[in-house]
Amino acid sequence: MQAKPCRESRVVKTSRVFPNDVNDHNTLFGGKLMSDIDMTASISATRHSRASVVTASTDSVAFLEPVRPSGSVCLESFVTWTGRSSMEVFVKVTAEDLRSGERRIAATAFLTFVAVDDGGRPMQVPPVLPESDEERKLNESGDERAEHRRMHRAQSQEMAKFLTTSRPW
Repeated sequence: MQAKPCRESRVVKTSRVFPNDVNDHNTLFGGKLMSDIDMTASISATRHSRASVVTASTDSVAFLEPVRPSGSVCLESFVTWTGRSSMEVFVKVTAEDLRSGERRIAATAFLTFVAVDDGGRPMQVPPVLPESDEERKLNESGDERAEHRRMHRAQSQEMAKFLTTSRPW
């Protein structure tokens, strides 16, 4: 299977931040941003695999700077690393003050998606071909993040054995 450049999966979405998008601190509500991150990342994963995808995990979301209603938020996502059927997608969130033009990295996120066939079974995806310095740096550290994901998933599965499904009321 031929490798695909990261640029083929790149998605850019820019939105204004309106008053109904903010929390009690007058900053962008984290849940709203997380929903946009998942949506954007899923498009990147689908573009890379050209298949249906499911979110396997939200590996990390780091909120670095608050996003205020006086600005916009730009989400840029692309596939950075692949396994056999899994794809790691990086999302960079840039906040921009629309009056001053100041831009800063507001958040970063890594998510994992699995490509599935029409029967819902995992299917093979093409490898990634990084081209820019940013893409190469993210790709080179992908194996380490994948190992961390495997360990975390095993720990979560072990913990789930002790959790109850009875109603709390």
